[in-house]
Amino acid sequence: MEVDCIKQINRKNTDLVNETIPYGEFLVIDEQGNKMGLMNRKEALKFASEREFDIVVVSPDSKPMVAKLMDYSKYRYEQQRKMREMKKNQHVVDIKEVRLSPTIDTHDFETKVKHAIKFLEKGDKVKLTIRFFGRMITHSDVGMKVMERFIETIGSKATLESRPKMDGRNMIAILAPNNN
Repeated sequence: MEVDCIKQINRKNTDLVNETIPYGEFLVIDEQGNKMGLMNRKEALKFASEREFDIVVVSPDSKPMVAKLMDYSKYRYEQQRKMREMKKNQHVVDIKEVRLSPTIDTHDFETKVKHAIKFLEKGDKVKLTIRFFGRMITHSDVGMKVMERFIETIGSKATLESRPKMDGRNMIAILAPNNN
């Protein structure tokens, strides 16, 4: 029985409830929040069953451990509801890629700028990529000019998170949306 309790303690995200609480001394707090004093495991379990509540270890790292009387299923439901609420309110930032070419035409360039601005307004980051094929790599300065013109065109709608740099045959820059 004691080995099972130790295994429960070592597992993560496992609450110590009723029979799974370890042996030892506990500072027991009743359902109203009043301190009931130090009790051993057997006394704490008996105390909880008399009051028809579950006993849950709320602070396993403290000395002595703190255990509280509560309705465990209601407690778990409240925790899950809070987690769902937190998930609903968070925004995941995606990285959208816009591929350019060192020989990009004006209309294509403007279209790519519009796409990038749309991504930034949604709150996503934009990764600018220029891929150099064949002998184009010898003219990476042309790609750099295209990249800088793109960043200039977007202007104050984004902040430059990482400056344009070569990564093998690719030139990469990352733009982040402004916090406006």
